[in-house]
Amino acid sequence: MKRLSLRSEILAVVCAASTVFGPSLIGRTSSHAADWPNWRGPTQNGISTEVGLIEAFDPKGGPGSNVLWKSELAAGISTPIVMNGRLFTIVRDQPGTRKDAEQVIALDADSGELLWENVYNVFLSDLPAERVGWSHVCGDPELDRVYALGACCFLQCMDAATGKTVWSRSMSEEFGMLSTYGGRTNTPVVFENLVIISGVTTGWDENARPAHRFFAFDKQDGTLVWSVSTRPLPEDTTYSTPVVKVIGDQAVMVAGSGDGDVYGIQPRTGKILWRQAISRRGINTSVAVDSEGNVFATHGEENPAGTAMGAVVRIDARHASLESASAEAWRTEEIMSGKSSPLLVGERLYVVEDSSRLRILDRQSGEEVGEPMKLGTSMRGSLLYADGKIFACTAQGVFHVLRPTQNGVESLFKIRLPRGHEAGGSPIAAEGRIYLPTTGGLFCLKNETVTRWQGNQEEAVNSTISGSDLLPMEDDPAEDPAPAQLQLVPAEAIVQPGQSLPFNVAIFNSLGQQLKLSEEALSFDVQGAGTIDRDGLFVADSELLHRSAVVRVRMGELTATAKLRIVPALPWAFDFSDGDVPITWIGARYRHEGRQADGNGVIAKVSTIPKGTRSQAWFGPADLHDYTITADVKAQPGNKLPDMGVIAQRYTLDLMGESQQLQIRTWAAQLRMAQSVPVTWKAGVWYTLKFQATTEGDQAVLRGKVWPRDEVEPSEWTVTATDEAPNRSGSPGLFGNATNAEFLIDNVTVQAN
Repeated sequence: MKRLSLRSEILAVVCAASTVFGPSLIGRTSSHAADWPNWRGPTQNGISTEVGLIEAFDPKGGPGSNVLWKSELAAGISTPIVMNGRLFTIVRDQPGTRKDAEQVIALDADSGELLWENVYNVFLSDLPAERVGWSHVCGDPELDRVYALGACCFLQCMDAATGKTVWSRSMSEEFGMLSTYGGRTNTPVVFENLVIISGVTTGWDENARPAHRFFAFDKQDGTLVWSVSTRPLPEDTTYSTPVVKVIGDQAVMVAGSGDGDVYGIQPRTGKILWRQAISRRGINTSVAVDSEGNVFATHGEENPAGTAMGAVVRIDARHASLESASAEAWRTEEIMSGKSSPLLVGERLYVVEDSSRLRILDRQSGEEVGEPMKLGTSMRGSLLYADGKIFACTAQGVFHVLRPTQNGVESLFKIRLPRGHEAGGSPIAAEGRIYLPTTGGLFCLKNETVTRWQGNQEEAVNSTISGSDLLPMEDDPAEDPAPAQLQLVPAEAIVQPGQSLPFNVAIFNSLGQQLKLSEEALSFDVQGAGTIDRDGLFVADSELLHRSAVVRVRMGELTATAKLRIVPALPWAFDFSDGDVPITWIGARYRHEGRQADGNGVIAKVSTIPKGTRSQAWFGPADLHDYTITADVKAQPGNKLPDMGVIAQRYTLDLMGESQQLQIRTWAAQLRMAQSVPVTWKAGVWYTLKFQATTEGDQAVLRGKVWPRDEVEPSEWTVTATDEAPNRSGSPGLFGNATNAEFLIDNVTVQAN
């Protein structure tokens, strides 16, 4: 087995001479040796090799303050990254205005000067405004690109130099990703040729039931390479960022899930290797992984057994599998650390409870070291270890510099930041500086008495990392040359009738390492509406129907599948005469069901689905624009009336029951643009909703109307709204809230204006 010392691995990162994970993994190198390219740093553990960092600062600035610069443009709750001389973060744009939105910005890391901004709307989301910028940017030094998941589940790849969007995926419209439950938003990670993101989704076909799912896209063009589901019907959405490490001679992606388990997954294939029950609810923290393959996870919810809240758990991941019994090595309960991720330095694990108490545990035993230290009243950000010190900032803006001691930690510096400087993100270290994000501004802190350190790199590593831990490396693929897994790419796509789509095949061994494609014959077949030739070229049937297809490839006993939605160009018409919800609709089948009404087939928005009575569904591509959608709706009798609506171009037309109004909106929680008019309506009557979205110059014009279906359509629109920050495209769909009562849907049409 090849092995590499921890000291050597980190030194390689510092010198930018190797990859983050060792030379056997395909490279993420950087021309800037001290970059911080992702949320938890270059080695995904919250540790930096920077030295000569501040031990104190004055947030008021001025000579001797150690504040190099402060940017109010970068104020927010996101943790920044630094790559190639630029700082990237996510912030709110023009808050409280009709153009209220989210944006990724880039600053010059030396001066704080704004380099570019990429603004995008928050749409079709219940996200509270104060949660905008919840996620973090992830950088890829190889392509000089950055990736970000927006608050509305909008995944973008951006050119790091210009900020221009290279490709994007609308995760809600394409995969049914949820942006509710308080707006928890995940952070992407880059691994080799992939960018990986996760979230709770309600997709189509067998993925219609909600589950926390991981998606791996080709980082070059956004093609879906693989996806995998954890257990269905999770309690929570979460924001646990995956960590990729070599465990047991193979690369393993470790992440918490909404179902309360920690999962080990092959990052190249999506194969689930193991899972370990940690909590009854979702896990929001990222894990720490040591050189022996131990995974340290924390949470602040109910434990799988008993009544204690919160725990720190050590998992022996080398011996974990889906078939084996629990791989839990120890569990220290009643430590409620559900927001701040753990920090592992040498033999000690540092965890901060949600109440901001710092606890220190022995790595081997889980026993507590020293007495807890109260840092403040609450903590959301995570700890940073650099230059032999621990940096922390509480939610209320109390900044600490701590030094580990034999009996725990000692305080070197503590200061309360000015009013309005709360901290949701975490401090990072890069290029001899500490970058501290707060809601009042982002501080760049530099020790004014120390010039940029130019000493021996080995000394820098020694001053930061202690111990002689060894980190394993992946085995050479040549040592396991037997094909064990096939991969069919794209794993999922949408095509039009008659359209062709080429598929690519990759082969992997049992450790998830890609092998050279052998000469052994591949055979393809299709179940559904299309054909495929011997070279993997799929051609969809030409009938103008909404259908699906499953493509399969075989090589000996190995198989792989991919799913396709076949969606024709507009116009569309759905009368549900087959008694079923269309299979190609995203987020619909689990929350709607086929019914009979007045002798005709309809679909019903059911009220019996936990956490699913309020939902959205989408019909097709996210790049459609300038169209009109109609639907007949009828509320079932009940004590109260439901909300019934349709979606066009990322806007909702909602016939609201309790408030008796017809409303146009795009961001439900914020209503940055919304127009409502009173409408009297009742249960037991069929109504027709009609909603038109049009882009006119620099604004969107939205027109809606409603009338009893048995009456003549009125000539005038019931409500009209304009949006000066327009959504220029988006999939047609349905909105509904059946908490008060179920409702029926019939005769859905979509046609170009």
